[in-house]
Amino acid sequence: MSKYWSSMVNRTDPYVPGEQVYHTKMIKLNTNENPYPPAESVIKAIQDELGDSLRLYPSPTVDDLKERIAQLNNVNKENIFVGNGSDEVLAFSFMAFFEPGKKILFPNITYSFYTAYAKLFNIPYEEVELNKDFTLNTSSFHHSKGGVIFPNPNAPTGILLPLDQVEEILVHNSEKIVIIDEAYIDFAKESAVQLIHKYPNLLVIQTTSKSKSLAGLRVGFAIGNHELIEGLEKIKNSFNSYTIDRLAMRGAIAAIDATNYYDEITDKVIKTRNWVSTELVKLGFQVLPSQANFVFISHQRISGEQLYVKLKENGILVRHFAKKPIENFIRLTIGTPQDMEFLIDKLINIVDSG
Repeated sequence: MSKYWSSMVNRTDPYVPGEQVYHTKMIKLNTNENPYPPAESVIKAIQDELGDSLRLYPSPTVDDLKERIAQLNNVNKENIFVGNGSDEVLAFSFMAFFEPGKKILFPNITYSFYTAYAKLFNIPYEEVELNKDFTLNTSSFHHSKGGVIFPNPNAPTGILLPLDQVEEILVHNSEKIVIIDEAYIDFAKESAVQLIHKYPNLLVIQTTSKSKSLAGLRVGFAIGNHELIEGLEKIKNSFNSYTIDRLAMRGAIAAIDATNYYDEITDKVIKTRNWVSTELVKLGFQVLPSQANFVFISHQRISGEQLYVKLKENGILVRHFAKKPIENFIRLTIGTPQDMEFLIDKLINIVDSG
């Protein structure tokens, strides 16, 4: 602690990302990255942008990318906000829509950046307990004082809240914003974007990091009514008007245009997820019903920490959360079929010896 720090620094509790390993043969199943590369057209678009144009600032309005996202989602450009990864869009959303002194609601088992942002921006919050089966208790999110935010599918559970229950939360918070973080929605195929014209209090946030294989490029976006988007633009332009660089813009546009390729690899991930879930159940694991590109699992005889350590010893990196009531679970990113076959082989040995 420094005497020069502000009160904001002193109240922060920073987000802790998953371990990153480089230049290793470790199979990395801990940060929900896509196991398949970006489309070749994405690489080419980025390479074509390399050159003299890099001396020029990128477009502060990102109109070309907004147009593509709008077309993909059957909305208008005025319904789109673009930021430097969905985490930045989330941060701007906390600033734009949540007020200090008015308590917001989010699940007690969820993306831990929500807690980090709430503390950073001095926003009171309540962590709403999930049901015993790890589903959202929708009635507990009714009539919030300051707003609601949750991922759908949830992280780290992977469980999807059906749209009729999403609507229930929207109806019972008509005067407050409801933010739905859809980082993994392409693996579920049931986006709340179709509800934005019906509910002006709905903001949906998505990313190119997961299904589009662009975690290294950092492009996220929000979809909502034009008043919400205007609020986000005011925050962005009071912070940094050039949040998206030229390479990210070109790569993201190319990714949106490569629909067939990304549909194909998303289907591969879903098929592998379904296969590995069946195999894990055979080994005695509890496997939560995931609609994301990961599965959340536990075993009666082996703790989550033991599973994490033993898998790491066997060259597989997974995510363990040392937090009640999920301390005996681990989260497994869906890799290639070969990755997951290797994982199952190692888990067979671990379970047999455990």
